[in-house]
Formats: sequence, structure tokens, C-alpha cells
Amino acid sequence: MGDLLEWLDAHGGPSFTWYVKRLSGNDTLANGSHQAGPYIPREILFRVLPALNRQDVKNPDVWFDLYVDSHADHRQVRAVWYNNHYHDTTAKRGRDETRVTNFGGGASALLDPESTGALTVFAFAAADPAAVPECHVWVCRHETEEDLVEDRVGPVEPGKWLLWPPAQGGLFPADARPVVRTSCWLGDDEIPAAWRLKFPTGADIIRKAVELRDDSSLDPDRRLMRRRECEYEIFRSVEQAIELPHIMAGFTDIDGFIARAQTILQRRKARSGHSLELHAREIFIEERLVEGTHFVHQPVSEDGKTPDFLFPSIASYRDATFPADRLRMLAVKTTCRDRWRQILNEADRVPAKHLLTLQEGVSEPQFAEMVRAGVQLVVPAGLTDKFPKAVQPHLQTLESFIGDVRLLPIAR
Repeated sequence: MGDLLEWLDAHGGPSFTWYVKRLSGNDTLANGSHQAGPYIPREILFRVLPALNRQDVKNPDVWFDLYVDSHADHRQVRAVWYNNHYHDTTAKRGRDETRVTNFGGGASALLDPESTGALTVFAFAAADPAAVPECHVWVCRHETEEDLVEDRVGPVEPGKWLLWPPAQGGLFPADARPVVRTSCWLGDDEIPAAWRLKFPTGADIIRKAVELRDDSSLDPDRRLMRRRECEYEIFRSVEQAIELPHIMAGFTDIDGFIARAQTILQRRKARSGHSLELHAREIFIEERLVEGTHFVHQPVSEDGKTPDFLFPSIASYRDATFPADRLRMLAVKTTCRDRWRQILNEADRVPAKHLLTLQEGVSEPQFAEMVRAGVQLVVPAGLTDKFPKAVQPHLQTLESFIGDVRLLPIAR
């Protein structure tokens, strides 16, 4: 992985701004959307391409050099701001959006359906205003590369993005806290005193999210997505309240700075890795699935194998007379592009593996490979339109999965 490490070092200095995201099915050509390439928010493009932010010109554009260094690809691409919002005063609703085009179609790793779900770094170089701007891109090719990137910037979840370095919005964005509370962000006086002494566990934060979001009337899919957003905001508000004073106070040596940064990044990775699993457990219980009777969390199925969930119980699983076709296993992984293969050897008695994921799409060939391996994707209903149309009918929602496991025999 020397080439990626060298790339991160070469493009990680103060003259670069990183925009980091996971490519969705709408970004690539996986689901046949009409989007011309990866989505980059308008506020990001205005920051890295200031010449684009012109209200005195209709639909201003900027051409710039884009190097996909991970795949040895170079081309000139066009960023355009469709600012009819400012010019077409007679239209009912003026257009006000930015697009980046001319990536080269399926020949580009950025639009290749097989890149769906890939962690991607766009490193925009600061340049003389008179020069042609340039952007260097790395599309992670497998999970080892993704781990190396996340070791630098922390976890990047599907549907979210971040800027790096922190001074430009990475660790603690200046606008992270809303002026008026419309969310789950906790004010200083709302954070329990015990949390300031010891950072709350994932289960503690999820219980707080359940308390703040009275969403029990929602179906499990919408409940999961809304509540997870709430939990993330609680986590970030507590993190900022605890860590920001230390950061603002400064450090007396580099080792102290590195140790603090590593603590923050490792805590974020731990939260990202277990949050979805804990939310699923909470929803199972709310849906009157009794732990130990209808499901078991983190059991040991065989030596060295610990699936996230088994249904209905570990006793049923270990009973050779219990029909294998009445057993279910659910693995939980926020992203599944490469990691889905990790679940294939969990729970040997369960040939069909269910996998709950928040990844925003997969390519049709990858989905076919999953099906051949006996993997059934469970995807919250609000994310299914990110998948290819041919794949969507074969996805299972969380609500549907819960309905199926309710029909299983009660644990013996």
C-alpha cells in the first residue's frame, strides 16, 4: 500500500483541501441515474473553485484538470453553477445547482459501477487564480486502502462527506451547532455530568436518541434512519463539548497532539462500527422480539465465529434436530462493497446469510455475486432507490425482515 501512503502524504499538505465521500449508485453509473458524475455540494465547489461563485454571469463554469491517480486517468472536467435562480425572475422556480461533468463515462473509475460504495478522496490544490485549478483523486480499490484513509480522517459513512484538514471543517466544523435547536444536538447544559467524566457508551447515546426522538409510530426502516441521524448528532455534540476545550487550549508537544487526535479518531471508528448494530437490537426489542426467545445478539455460533444476530436462539442453533431452514442469521455492516464476504463463514448451519447495510447501491455484477454466495441484502426502504432498478425488487427492507423472523418457531 506504499503508493496510497505516498499519495496521502504528497496531497495532504496545507495547500490541499480534501473532500471525502463514499460513491453512491447515483454518483456512478450503477443505477442508471442521469447525474453526470459524483455529487460535490455547491458550498464545496465555491470554496475550492472560487471563480465559480459569480452571480453576475449566467451559469458560470470552470474547467479544471482532474487526475484519478489511483487508476492513472487524467482529463479536463467542467464545474458549472446553474444560477437561473438569480437570472430567471419570471420562472416559477429558478434553477440553483452545481454539477461537475466530462468525467469520461464508464471508462472513468469515478463512474464505473464497480466503484459504487468506494471511499474516495478528492484533493483540490490551491492555485494561482490565473492558473488552471487541479484536483487529484484516489478511488479506494479495496477495504485495506479504505482503512488507511479512515486512519487519517476518521470514519466516512454512506450519504455523508467531510472536508479535511480540520481547519477547513474536518474534526469540528464551525457551523456544526445549529443556532436554533431543531435537532438532537445537545447544549452544554443538556449533557449529563457523568458523560463529561467518562465518554458515554454507544448504548447510552442510543437510549438518549430514543428519548429525544418520539418516533415509535414510524415503521422500522424510517425509525432506524431518523434515530441514527439523531444519535450521530448527540455523539458529535458530546464529542465537541469534551474535546474542543482541550484542542483550543493547545498542546505543549507533538506527542500530546497526536495522542489526542488518535483518541478522537478511534472513538469515531468504534462508534461507526457498532452504531447500526445497536440500533437494530433496540428496534427488534421495540418490535416485541424478545431477546433470548426470538433472537440473540453476538452469540458464539462456532469456535471463533460470532455473528451479529441469530434467530431464534443459540440453543435452537445448537440443537441438531432443529430445522436449519427455520434459522436466520443477520450480519450488520454499514458498508458492504468488500466486507460482505466476511460474513460467509459465520453461522455454518445457516446457508442463507442476511446482511443489513446502509451502503447506497451496489453494481449489478456484485449483487449477482452476493446472490450466488447466498447473501440477502437488507436495506432500509429509503435507500433502495440508490440501487439499480433490476436489483431493487430483490432487496428486503428491515420491516420485511422483522416480519419474517416473527414467523419462526419460538426458541426451545
